[in-house]
Amino acid sequence: MATIREIKNRVAAIKKTQKITSAMKMISAARLARAQQAAVASRAYGNKLTEIFSAVASGIEPDANPLLSKREQTRKLDVVVFTSDRGLCGAFNSNVSKHALAVMEQRKSGLDSISVIAVGRRGRDFFRRLRADIPRFWIGLPTPTPTVAREIAAYLIERFLSGACDEVIFVYGRFVSALTQTPMHTTAIPVLAALPQPGSAPTLSYEIEPSAEILLARVLPTVIEFMVLRALLENAASEHGARMTSMDSATENTRELIRSLTLAMNKARQSQITTELTEIVAGAEAL
Repeated sequence: MATIREIKNRVAAIKKTQKITSAMKMISAARLARAQQAAVASRAYGNKLTEIFSAVASGIEPDANPLLSKREQTRKLDVVVFTSDRGLCGAFNSNVSKHALAVMEQRKSGLDSISVIAVGRRGRDFFRRLRADIPRFWIGLPTPTPTVAREIAAYLIERFLSGACDEVIFVYGRFVSALTQTPMHTTAIPVLAALPQPGSAPTLSYEIEPSAEILLARVLPTVIEFMVLRALLENAASEHGARMTSMDSATENTRELIRSLTLAMNKARQSQITTELTEIVAGAEAL
């Protein structure tokens, strides 16, 4: 049995850990409120943007813009994996990475190559261990901003237009609640593949000047930038929700551990007192 001093030292160490996990929980809770608000707002904007873009794109041929048309045969696939830079958020990063791996396994037949564009250190390290082809990665990104999304989108568009890839898929964690984050994937380029099927939603007619083709040529890069930004926002909210839940569980576990160690320390103290009393009584009787 451990001595009282050893148990006290262990309790003190666990209390320090408890302070850290509790502080991380409060920080994640504060960040989650802002991230959740931004993610929910992006959904409303994205739905309206999709509605307008679908109405405009439905009236033109897919060949009008290279970012619209699906290529005859997909030989090169880019999978953009959005994860966090830091851990301590439960199984969030591993779930997203495993979902991306499942998508790659499902699509690998008939492909010449699959490349991973990692946004986040955890995803990059995961696929590095698997020796995947990672032509570019982003780590240490600040809070999701249009500037960051514009940089990533420009790189993805350049790869698609240059023929380095034939299709781009996003994999990220969709925020449902602080307790639930669902890994999902969606096709980002070509853009028509990301739109809902015709007839799934009412379409509106718009008068466009000078023409729909010219409008799409200017708007399409912005649409892809927003898709990147939305994935970043959803992923950030999911990360903070997962970390808050994980740190809450860790804090509760430290309380249970301190409670059990305190009980063990009291038993050890009681056993020590009993032993000392027994020795005193035995010494008195011997005298």
